[in-house]
Amino acid sequence: MKLVKSSVKRPVGVIMIVLAIIALGTVSVRNLNVDLLPDIDLPIAVVATSYPEAAPEEVEDLISRPVESSVSSIEGIDTVQSQSQSGSSLVMMMFNSGTDLDQAMLDVRENIDKVKGSLPESAGDPSVLRFDPDQMPVMQVSLTGDDATKLTQVADDQIVPFLERQNGVASVNVEGAKDREIQLELDQAKLQEYGVTANSISQALKNSNQSSSAGTVKKGNKDLQLRVIGEFDSLDEIRNTLVPTESDETVHVDDVADVNDTYKGSSGETMVNGDQAVVLSIMKKTDANTVSVADTIHNSMSNVQEDLPSGVSADVVIDTSDSIKMSIRSVIQNILIGGIISFLILLLFLKSFRATLVIGVSIPIAIISTFSLMYFTGETLNVLTLGGLALGLGMMVDSSIVILEHIYTYRQRGYSLKDAAIKGASELTPAVIASTTTTLVVFLPMIFVDGIAANLFAPLAITISFALIASLVVAITLVPMLSSKLLVKATENSGKRYWFSRVLDRVTNGYQSALKWVLGHRKTTVFGTLALIVGSLLLIPAIGASFIPSSDQGQLQVTVKTDTGSTKEHTEDVTEKVNTRLGDYDDVLETTYLNVGGDASNQASYMMELTSSSERSQSTEEVVQSMTEDLKSVPGADITVQSTNSASGLGDPVQISLSGPEHDVLNDLAAEVTDEISQVDGVSNPASSAEKGTPQMHIDIDSEKAAMYGLTAQQITGQLQLQFTGQTAAKYREDGSEMDVTLKYPEDERSTISDLEDVSIQSKSGASVPLKSVVTLEETQGPATLQREDQQPQLNVTSEIAGRDLGSVTNDIQDRLDSMNFPEGYDYNIGGQAEDMASSFKDLSVALVFSIFLVYAVMAVQFENFLFPFVIMFSLPTTIIGVLFGFFITGLPLSIPAFIGIIMLAGIVVNNSIVLVDYINILRGEGYGSDRYTAIIEAGASRLRPILMTTLTTILAMVPLGLALGEGAEMQQPLAITIIFGLTVSSIFTLLFIPVVYTLFDDLTAKFTRRGKKAK
Repeated sequence: MKLVKSSVKRPVGVIMIVLAIIALGTVSVRNLNVDLLPDIDLPIAVVATSYPEAAPEEVEDLISRPVESSVSSIEGIDTVQSQSQSGSSLVMMMFNSGTDLDQAMLDVRENIDKVKGSLPESAGDPSVLRFDPDQMPVMQVSLTGDDATKLTQVADDQIVPFLERQNGVASVNVEGAKDREIQLELDQAKLQEYGVTANSISQALKNSNQSSSAGTVKKGNKDLQLRVIGEFDSLDEIRNTLVPTESDETVHVDDVADVNDTYKGSSGETMVNGDQAVVLSIMKKTDANTVSVADTIHNSMSNVQEDLPSGVSADVVIDTSDSIKMSIRSVIQNILIGGIISFLILLLFLKSFRATLVIGVSIPIAIISTFSLMYFTGETLNVLTLGGLALGLGMMVDSSIVILEHIYTYRQRGYSLKDAAIKGASELTPAVIASTTTTLVVFLPMIFVDGIAANLFAPLAITISFALIASLVVAITLVPMLSSKLLVKATENSGKRYWFSRVLDRVTNGYQSALKWVLGHRKTTVFGTLALIVGSLLLIPAIGASFIPSSDQGQLQVTVKTDTGSTKEHTEDVTEKVNTRLGDYDDVLETTYLNVGGDASNQASYMMELTSSSERSQSTEEVVQSMTEDLKSVPGADITVQSTNSASGLGDPVQISLSGPEHDVLNDLAAEVTDEISQVDGVSNPASSAEKGTPQMHIDIDSEKAAMYGLTAQQITGQLQLQFTGQTAAKYREDGSEMDVTLKYPEDERSTISDLEDVSIQSKSGASVPLKSVVTLEETQGPATLQREDQQPQLNVTSEIAGRDLGSVTNDIQDRLDSMNFPEGYDYNIGGQAEDMASSFKDLSVALVFSIFLVYAVMAVQFENFLFPFVIMFSLPTTIIGVLFGFFITGLPLSIPAFIGIIMLAGIVVNNSIVLVDYINILRGEGYGSDRYTAIIEAGASRLRPILMTTLTTILAMVPLGLALGEGAEMQQPLAITIIFGLTVSSIFTLLFIPVVYTLFDDLTAKFTRRGKKAK
């Protein structure tokens, strides 16, 4: 009451506060971080350990298992997974949601330090890392030209240092680069001729490439530091390095080796749109804004282009900010469209531009205030938080409508502008606060929901809550103040919109007739409503369920895998065939980035950017399905095509974890499961994490024979490594760059099995011993990767889905797996998005129950009665009819956003019932007490107009989101559909079914009251 009076009597103060809020909101929105989705809290730690030259079995036994055992007892750990492959171990610890990862990382490091001493001596020190999903490239820039060496030099010397100086850039990784190397190609014949070994050359290079301090000498009153300079200044110094021979003579390095200034053999090749390229992957700092970093890089690209040598061009290949900008732009567009629709609806009902302006001004003020609150609470401006604003747009004006309607009533009674504003707003302020509170309390339980659902939708709940609180403050301060100044002609009728008044009168008359009928047929109404609720529940199997809708971002990835152990050249030959097939998609492909052999010599991956959705007739998923069919027939490789969308970072849709005691049995079981689920309709690209064995040549050293020649296993291994992989002997610095000086044998002496068999091992005495004399060679297959979960062997079978909802596909997969005969001791678990979906649905169900209880509690406090809130709660079950019918019509599955919409409805739909039941009670208290029927008819007709206004503004403001207009709007669509259909149907039942329930409980109360009186 005091707040309303103060706002009306001190309009200048209110205006100044509003201007301050606008200024603060403008500054806040410019400084808000912009992203596609809210930050996903994934408390994951990783322990990475190298174990050079060790087979996967050794890595598992000597590295992975001890590390697993040491960390498994740490508090808060949910799952421990490990991957053991040749030369390295990766142990991943997933903690329960809400775990303090900083403390958990300290615990992990302490436990790793305890076990570090028991690891093999040749193993590297374990590295404990925090898994950060944000550490993905913000942008990838390609350098194209004819000379890869020149491209590498330009990247290293010019572009990488320049980009790393830009604001928000953490690092720049270079792919496809040629690293300079000084190679000493050894001549086997000359080594034997001069009696020189590779080890003696290596030692000579190290001895000749040293600088050191030798003390100081005095010169006058100064001390001069003595420094012996022994580092190589030129390639000639390397060539002229003296190497001792067995006969105590010396030879130069170039007498026994060719010194070549060249480049390391590239592990991978990169191509952009068919041209050889060097690709720069730009990583942002953890606290940096993705969009601002991308904009900074775009703005700096002109400076980069100016300084590039002729024949070299730089282009942006992948820009993750594009999809963010398009999605944000679409949501903002939907907010504007929804705001215009709400404004027109209000204008239609109020028949006054000034009155509409009074309410309409509450929308931008509420939105700007929300931006300020988001900034100070650390929320980001993303698709979901902006979607929350769009979804709350219609609800923002509800409180203002109710206040203005009541002010109108007092103006029509002859009150002055100020008195009408004060009295009308003051009377309904408590009711408006209570009504807004019922909407707000439904979000409280969501704060306590764990997992991905909480990470994604708690910001949405917070944003809507901010918007509603801001709109409530505007309704009880700014609206009364503006009403006292602008509603001069509020009581005058204008014939311009008389047609709508006639329409509204007809609707009112029709409603009264329908209300009279249902009051006369109460049993039919009740049982008819129950039948509709049960009938709608039967639609659930046809609707299905999914986790989170994926948005069409126009990006897809093609993965090509040839047989394990295939050479990079063979993989390149296969990609040529793939390129031929991809030529049919030139009309929809904007950019194609190919990397061959980057991760493994038998793998190649394509990153593709499609043209804008407005320029192509097919969606990304349709392109994926078409491309999958076209590439299926490419021989010699397994090819997977999948889209990159907003849900891609949430894991595979279906992940079946197989566990048991033996890796070999799991491999066979994984193949059976893959074949079995591939027959399920909707399963796309099923794949097993089991890889074919890596071809290996086992070299078994006979220690006794080796000892006869004075050789040890370490000497034999060292000379074999030198022969086939080379050895870094020294470092060479030139113009500020440092490069390796590497000893290698010619390519034609280290390529085939014959070359291996012809190797001669030199003993300490200088004698050459044929390798075959001291070892046994056996060709075999070794495992590529060994996986474990919770200290037990494990394999994963993953699958995409296409053409069906996740819930239905998961149920069919479950039936298939249950029908299989698993060996004793082997089991499966369905994870991925399917598991997250089930877990989120369970958590949100609990949140829904608590939300309903809180709504009832708020209404009980408001009415100071337990019965009337119970009557009002009967409007909630009727929302099921609208929600399920809406999803059945639109063909969308139930999803997490839809569930959030259902929780929101629990607080929204009761508002209309509150208005209706409250007014029925008021009329009965003013003289209709003995005539309940007349009070209900009168209350229904009187409250129809404000109920229609608030309902239509909320529903129609969400229509743009419900239609998923623009790119990136798919995530809010299920939530909008839930509100639109649920609120529409529940409003109809509120106006017809709630009065019937009211009479039934009123009769029941009267019956018990009469019994009580008779008992007395």
